[in-house]
Amino acid sequence: MAFRETQEFGVTMFPTDYSMQPVELAIAIEERGLDSLFFPEHTHIPTSRKTPFPGGIDLPEMYWHTHDPFVALSAAAAVTNRIKLGTGICLVIERDPITLAKEVASLDMISNGRFILGIGAGWNREEMENHGADYANRWAQLREKVLAMKAIWTQEAAEFHGEWVNFEPLWSYPKPVQAGGPPIWIGANSRWVFDRVAEYADGWMPIGGLGSGNMDRMKSALEAKGRHIKDLDLALFGAPNDIDKLRTQIERGFDHLIFNLPSETADKTLPRLDKYAQLAELARQG
Repeated sequence: MAFRETQEFGVTMFPTDYSMQPVELAIAIEERGLDSLFFPEHTHIPTSRKTPFPGGIDLPEMYWHTHDPFVALSAAAAVTNRIKLGTGICLVIERDPITLAKEVASLDMISNGRFILGIGAGWNREEMENHGADYANRWAQLREKVLAMKAIWTQEAAEFHGEWVNFEPLWSYPKPVQAGGPPIWIGANSRWVFDRVAEYADGWMPIGGLGSGNMDRMKSALEAKGRHIKDLDLALFGAPNDIDKLRTQIERGFDHLIFNLPSETADKTLPRLDKYAQLAELARQG
């Protein structure tokens, strides 16, 4: 059922103050023939820890030690020429859409059109509320912020009037190198994700795999908007490090497979990168 003849392979890592740094990591990824690098986002973690970690364990310290993704990805862009650079994910709900639109457009220009905006609404209620976000309406707010950014990226004098985002005509440059703005991938697995992707996104990146029937649900949601599954970027976060399981995910339709890297120093990270590069090469050979 693979939808595309070629696949891409990348990695994601929390780039922390104690792990391999973004510049060194980006160079190593490009040298090994991998295709992409994704960084997540948490501005902070409230010490109350009221919201339980979805991972079901104690929250790893990398969550409050991670670099700002746009700073880290800009550094990576400056020392690479080929790999795609993405957020996985950007917590749009915690950001001002006018400022974020400029950050995204600037990074897309600096990287010469290599940026992917992976987005989500997040899980940590207290973190969001520290930014003034409305947790109960986080997806409604995210939607308006995304639509507002698209207006800024594509219009000379952009304006937006919604329930959560509202501004009169404004000028904002640079515009993204990629026409219409960089691809927007939604990182979510909920039952609402299909309609959200179909309405305002270019890709879907579930973590770990697909639930039963989810690809069919995505197809139906896209068709209702006059779109087709073959035109959607299908990225798998947490790609398996087993060649047979990797090939299975490709057959299910994923065209961008993203491996997890722990937040470790170079001596522990580089051997993992070597393994992932070997897996990618085996997968490309069919």
